[in-house]
Amino acid sequence: MAKPRCDPTAQFFAKLAERSDEPLLRKAKGSMRFDVVDGRRTRRWLVTVDGGELAVSSSNAAASCVARVDKAIFDRVATGRLNVVAAVLRGDVAVEGDWRLLVRMQRLFPSPPRPRRRASG
Repeated sequence: MAKPRCDPTAQFFAKLAERSDEPLLRKAKGSMRFDVVDGRRTRRWLVTVDGGELAVSSSNAAASCVARVDKAIFDRVATGRLNVVAAVLRGDVAVEGDWRLLVRMQRLFPSPPRPRRRASG
């Protein structure tokens, strides 16, 4: 999967596809589909995890859990500026199915950026 430029969502899934084994998800099993809505276009990514083994595709297949989210929101999640579970609780992400899988997969998203220190002077 080529890494698209200037698209945090596509970059996130491209990098995720490069990670075949994820120790933080050794106890997880299932599939999570992200339907990312950008205007009239919806891009879909299917993330499958089985005992820590990850697979990512752009499939519209059935999944244990489906999250539907606006691209601007997911860009923030993909860059660590927004916690995906907090976005669900606020209603920014619609989830169908077993959303416990989303809670586990939250470990795959980047942490918030660290605040920059001001130079003294």
